[in-house]
Amino acid sequence: MNPRTRTLAALLVLAAACAAPAASATEGWGYEMWGELMSPFCPGRTLADCPSPQAEQLRLWILMQEAAGRSHDDVEAELLERFGDDIRAAPRAEGFGLTAYAVPVLVFLAGGAIVALFLRRQTRRAAVAPAPPPEGLDPELERAIDDEFAR
Repeated sequence: MNPRTRTLAALLVLAAACAAPAASATEGWGYEMWGELMSPFCPGRTLADCPSPQAEQLRLWILMQEAAGRSHDDVEAELLERFGDDIRAAPRAEGFGLTAYAVPVLVFLAGGAIVALFLRRQTRRAAVAPAPPPEGLDPELERAIDDEFAR
């Protein structure tokens, strides 16, 4: 490859790299919606990850609705009406769906409280000073102990 072709190829790669972020910044809500919805055609996959032809048609339909000027909420409401609430990738933060958000927070807080209580008990045990020896020991025993410490 001659230097002129190599320079031209490098410029084309650089131009493509510079144009890619600009293209993604201009993308509308249609592409984002693909990741927000589960595919009704591929269980366990988002609409963006589903390889089926029906999913491709639905993705194109969403983009056409965006190009026609419909709002994100209107299109989402129509899809929810057609496919049901199972098309959501995340449950609604209302009613029973709120438990999907509340339970992890509550478990985290309860775990923190358990750890705090455990640490508090451990520090209390360490902070308690050893009890002084009882008074009135045998003087001979005290002398033996003192001699032992002196050695």
